Amino acid sequence: MPHEILVTGASGFLGHHVVDALLAAGYRVRALNRSTDRRLEGHGVELVRGSILDGATVESAVKGCAAVIHVAGKVSRDRRDAAELRELHVVGTRRVLEAVQRAGVTRVVYVSSSGTIACSRDAQHIATEDDPYPLEVTRTWPYYATKIEAEREALTLSRQLGLELVCLNPSLLLGPGDARLSSTDDVLKLLRRQLPALPSGGTNFVDVRDVAATTAAALDRGRAGERYLLGALNCSLRQFFTRVAELGHVTAPRLPLPDTPTRWMAYALQPLFRMLKKDNPLDPVSIEMSQVYWYFDSAKARRELGFVPRHPDDTLRDTIADLRARYLAPPHQPAHGPDAGASSRAHT
Repeated sequence: MPHEILVTGASGFLGHHVVDALLAAGYRVRALNRSTDRRLEGHGVELVRGSILDGATVESAVKGCAAVIHVAGKVSRDRRDAAELRELHVVGTRRVLEAVQRAGVTRVVYVSSSGTIACSRDAQHIATEDDPYPLEVTRTWPYYATKIEAEREALTLSRQLGLELVCLNPSLLLGPGDARLSSTDDVLKLLRRQLPALPSGGTNFVDVRDVAATTAAALDRGRAGERYLLGALNCSLRQFFTRVAELGHVTAPRLPLPDTPTRWMAYALQPLFRMLKKDNPLDPVSIEMSQVYWYFDSAKARRELGFVPRHPDDTLRDTIADLRARYLAPPHQPAHGPDAGASSRAHT
C-alpha cells in the first residue's frame, strides 16, 4: 500500500502542484485545508477541514501518515498584515511541528523561501545555504521577517522534538495555475502594460512544477536539518521584464525606476490612497524589494535532491499563456479573476 502524505496549504499555487507531484509518484495524499477544494477532491485527495493554528486538528489529520509537507502560509507585501503573517508563519509552523511529534510522525518537508537567505544589496553576491539570515535588509518587510523567524523556529524546534525536517527555499514561483496571483501578479501587470518603469534590482525565478517535483523527492532524498535553495535563473529585473515582454509580444517599459525619489513619493502617497481605500500603485515595500538582489546558487539541491529546472523561457511562456487564458480575455469578452490592483504580493 502506498504511503500517505499530509500536505498543508494544498489549495495554494505551489500546494496544488505538490499534490500533483505526489500523486504522480504513487503517494496517497491527505490535505489540511481551511475550505473545500473541488479540484483536490476530484483527484481523490482526502480533504481535512481545519487550520494549521489548531493543533488538535493538525494532530488528527496527520495520524496514519508517513510524512508531512508543510506549505501553508500567506504571501503579502502589506505591512498592515504583519500580525497575521507572524501568526500563520511562526505560530502555525510551531503548532504543526508539535502536532506532528504528538502523532508519532518524524519526517517533515518544510517549504520556506529563498528570501530568508538570498537577499542582498550587492549585485555581485551569489548566496548559498551557508549564508546568514539577511536580517538588516529584510527587517522592515513583514513577509520575509516572519519567514525568517518561522524557518529558525522550524529548524530549532525540529531538533528539540526529534523530527527529521528538510527545509526547501524556492525563489519566485512562476508557471501555470496561479489562480490567486500570489506570485505572477507582476508578470500580469507587464502584460497589461501597467508597469511604468523598470526597477533596478535583480531576481531569481523557478518553475513551480520543478519545485513541486523536488518537494516530493525531498521526502526520501533530503537530509534532515539541511536547507536547499531552489532557483532556475539569476537575472536583473530589467532582463526579466524585457524577456517577458519579448515572449508576450508586448512593449517593455524603457525608463528606469529612480530609486530614492520613487520610494519617497510612494510613502508620501500612502495616506491619500488609504483614505480613498485604494491600492497605492507605487507600493513602498514593492519598490524597496525591487532595489535589492535575490541571487543564489542551487548546486546543493541539484547534487542532493536531483533538482533539474527546466529552461527559463519554457517557464515564462507557460506563465504568459496561463495568465492570458485566465485574465486577458479577447476583445468584447470579460476577463476573469482579480483586477490588476487586487492585492499585494511578494516573492516566495
